[in-house]
Amino acid sequence: MKIGEVVPDFAFNATGSLVGQLADYQGQNVVLYFYPKDATPGCTTEGQDFRDAYSQFKELNTRIFGVSRDSLKSHENFKAKQSFPFELISDSDEQLCQLFDVIKMKSMYGKQVRGIERSTFLIDLKGILKHEWRKLSVKEHVAQVLDVVKAMTR
Repeated sequence: MKIGEVVPDFAFNATGSLVGQLADYQGQNVVLYFYPKDATPGCTTEGQDFRDAYSQFKELNTRIFGVSRDSLKSHENFKAKQSFPFELISDSDEQLCQLFDVIKMKSMYGKQVRGIERSTFLIDLKGILKHEWRKLSVKEHVAQVLDVVKAMTR
């Protein structure tokens, strides 16, 4: 999938008992942020940053979804503990991870492991992939995403 291409429709299960698909959000921008694991330091900070900017994204007609391979139960606990106003998608079968090519071999404590490479994707009102951030650093990331959404909606 490349910038400027239509993102194939996909179905998902998320917190709040949400069963949906991308097509349900036509007419809104969608931010999908992929993160490695619930309740870990970087993932918590990233989620908190999206939480803190949520009202600004909402004003710009933009939905936010966090995505990881964690279970819905784990997501519900993480969401509640951090007071996230957006839903978290459970991708335990790696369907979305494969679609967005975010599963990579990573080095953890000297061992090679398969895991999610922290990445964010911005899909516009018509379902077109407008921007992607890969191998990103959490610091200032949400501000960068917000700047791009603002520029798109001008």
